[in-house]
Amino acid sequence: MPADEDDATQPGAGQPGATKPGAIQPGPAHPGLTRDALAGAALRVLEREGLAGLSMRKVAAEVGVKAASLYWHVRDKEELLDLLNDALMADAEAPPRTGDWRTQLRGYCRRYRAHLLGKRDAAKVVAGRLAPGPHLLRLMEDQLDRLREAGFSPADSAMISYLLGAYVQGFVLQEQSPMAAAETAGAGRREVAAGAAERFRALPAAEFPNLVAMADDLTGPDLDTRFDFGLERILDGLAALLPPDRR
Repeated sequence: MPADEDDATQPGAGQPGATKPGAIQPGPAHPGLTRDALAGAALRVLEREGLAGLSMRKVAAEVGVKAASLYWHVRDKEELLDLLNDALMADAEAPPRTGDWRTQLRGYCRRYRAHLLGKRDAAKVVAGRLAPGPHLLRLMEDQLDRLREAGFSPADSAMISYLLGAYVQGFVLQEQSPMAAAETAGAGRREVAAGAAERFRALPAAEFPNLVAMADDLTGPDLDTRFDFGLERILDGLAALLPPDRR
């Protein structure tokens, strides 16, 4: 991620003396400015300008202070993203605690995907980031408790939680990325997929028999269908970790 000119590593909160050569000194402390307020401001900037447009300077302007004042609360932009990571989960809801473990995990993944899709560039912020704040901790504890209750071991439960998060985040990153230059230029995703299918069908059948024969299978399913297919295969695999009577 390119660093803004005001996003170099800064001294930590309450440590104005812990400077590095060229580091910006924290500006005057603002008693009304809190980490929660910064996270809320970062959310607004993210929604308005996307992750590429998020900077310490813009977040500071959102709360009416100079960028240097932020360094009493966060060390740098990466620490701000840690706050944002948790703030993005503030209104996330776990699925009802009803049905078997497959039903509940299926609900978790579908809700998580919808949640990330509903917030601009959310998947780009959370993918690969382990910075659990109070909102994320609540969801993690709930999910792990359900996994343990289903009969998964502690070690397997931890791995499953990571696997499901990585699957959903990776899928959302894929579906929010342009399929081709044509989509960036304004074409719809179905139009791009249809164009790809036409190219597959036009290939020499002797050289590309599978691409020709499977053109519609490769390009036809919508993203909901693709997501559910992958999720069900993951759940099938997880069942093998349980005793036969608990699958």
